[in-house]
Amino acid sequence: MNKNVLNTDLSGKVAVVTGAGGVLCSAFSKTLARAGAKVALLDRNLESAQKFADEINAEGGTAKAYMCDVLDKDVCESVAGQVAAELGTCDVLINGAGGNNPRAQTDKEYFEAGDLDSETKSFFDLDASGVEFVFNLNFLGTLIPTQAFAKQMVGKEGCSILNISSMNAYTPLTKIPAYSGAKAAISNFTQWLAVHFSKVGIRVNAIAPGFFSTKQNAKLLWNDDGTPTARTGKILAATPMGRFGESEELEGAVLFLLNEKAASFITGVVLPIDGGFSAYSGV
Repeated sequence: MNKNVLNTDLSGKVAVVTGAGGVLCSAFSKTLARAGAKVALLDRNLESAQKFADEINAEGGTAKAYMCDVLDKDVCESVAGQVAAELGTCDVLINGAGGNNPRAQTDKEYFEAGDLDSETKSFFDLDASGVEFVFNLNFLGTLIPTQAFAKQMVGKEGCSILNISSMNAYTPLTKIPAYSGAKAAISNFTQWLAVHFSKVGIRVNAIAPGFFSTKQNAKLLWNDDGTPTARTGKILAATPMGRFGESEELEGAVLFLLNEKAASFITGVVLPIDGGFSAYSGV
């Protein structure tokens, strides 16, 4: 996507992206850099974040990678200080860190009485620590970085926070109750933050991607031989556009919501980008 697709000019601004070592958030980082922002790429995997930072710098942008655990407040505060010293104080925060965990999902979509006596991992076998991990990663992994970086936004103009919700937040998907619940919490938290920060000029919105094929969900969508799983068939049948989204198809929404002129009166919105999934009844 071209730099000026929405004439969003982020020149002189500092953008922080958590989970920037992943497929979608690395793409967001590149989008922000092409719009002129200096980008801090935060991820637990420094090597991955550094790879994408190097790619941005090679394109002529400005980017720096930071190792950051979004569940550790002291680490987030420390990284926030480093970013401020090296790139400047934060103007834009994309809370992209998140994900699911096998310990927090069931083997089957529907519970059957015989599952109690089988090797099937049912609702009754969900691992509490796995559920806690998923909730913490998604919810606290958004709250804690916001605490660290939103402080730097107070007193500035044109600042914005963008959270990452999901189609799961609207209607929970089978097998993944913890992830669905956590993303519903993100949508609610986005609205809460939008109200909370409204008097100091910080806009807070979220995008809710539909189905994108990434490393995170590969096991659910593709068999080991590369063929689509039955779940993929169901997803595509329920997506009117009949395909998975491409990461670049999120760029326009990201740039629009961060555009302080085009979206200056928009806060507390969760924008679906889903190929029509949320509009389709199945009939």
